[in-house]
Amino acid sequence: MIDLRRVPDRWRTLDVTVRDLPLALLLFAPSFVPALHNAGTQLGGLPSRPLDMWALVATALEGLSLTLRRRAPATCVALVSLGFALDQLRAYHSFAGTALPIALLSAGSHLERRRRPTALALSVAYVLLALALHRLGGTETVEEFAVFYLATALAWGVGVRLRSTRAMEAERRRRVAEDTLAAERARIARELHDVVTHHVTAMVVQSEAARYLTAAPERLDATLTAVSDTGRRAIADLRHLLDLLNPDQGTGDRTAPVGELRTLVEQTRTAGQPVEFTEKGTPATSTGSADLVAYRVVQEALTNALKYARGSRTSVHVHYGVKEITVEVVTDGTGSAAASPGGSGRGLNGLRQRVDVLGGAFSAGPRTGGGFGVQARIPTGSPS
Repeated sequence: MIDLRRVPDRWRTLDVTVRDLPLALLLFAPSFVPALHNAGTQLGGLPSRPLDMWALVATALEGLSLTLRRRAPATCVALVSLGFALDQLRAYHSFAGTALPIALLSAGSHLERRRRPTALALSVAYVLLALALHRLGGTETVEEFAVFYLATALAWGVGVRLRSTRAMEAERRRRVAEDTLAAERARIARELHDVVTHHVTAMVVQSEAARYLTAAPERLDATLTAVSDTGRRAIADLRHLLDLLNPDQGTGDRTAPVGELRTLVEQTRTAGQPVEFTEKGTPATSTGSADLVAYRVVQEALTNALKYARGSRTSVHVHYGVKEITVEVVTDGTGSAAASPGGSGRGLNGLRQRVDVLGGAFSAGPRTGGGFGVQARIPTGSPS
């Protein structure tokens, strides 16, 4: 049995000439029905004559040429115009003459090049046809010829408008695709920055500390183990990020489990940064990407603390509310370096963008009396 639901899809896979054939036959075949004789356009006012061999030629040019209206619009409108001229000069006034405005509309819509020369050539041809009809004894007035010309020009103009609308829609889709690609690249860049910077910073700090532990084998072994664990975690996170780029693995951000924040804090402590961690409230079962953003805020803040305020006391406070997650990371200025980040600012800007996308609020800057603070309020989208 034929699956009727798949007929439209199969029809769209056919060549465009085949899909235009039914319209061509719809105008060609009825022209030979006696009841429709002289039912077509009558230009010039010449008395109608019965059909003959030339009528078959004119009707075929007018009707069957529409199979080319999208494949070769210039050829189509030329053939239809020739058939229409023959139809009117011979005064058949066939039903297929209706094809002229259709051919003009299609040419205006699908003609890619030389549209102005084509429009000019058609206009000149129409003037010559009007003169020929007048010399053959036509009774049409100049005003009537002008009205018919304006009607055909309107069909051309509608086609041009359709072409313009189609081009604007294609441009809009192209820009949407480019914006989507740019946003995805920016998201991936932020993920890479967050993952790589934090883990590599921790490994650098731990490696530097290992230089001074050669006389304490037990502490040296623990430090090198921490470096290895950090490296494995970096590899695991990078693999996850690559999985996000694979369409077969699905799309969207990862939701960081609550326990990973504690692991992140412990990793930073192992790297030599004293961190105080407090958590209030109960995480919602579904927070969208809010918990991942909260994780990234803490991760970036701790990375900056390791890089620019190593050894300074750092406090991390996370509060899970009903409708939002509040994060605050504060580093005082008592460590080995100034607590204010001195990097490019890319990480903090990335965090601000992440929070803004969710409709939250983000701030970061030096604190009165020294140190540096990062605060974020991240809506979860959970129902109240």
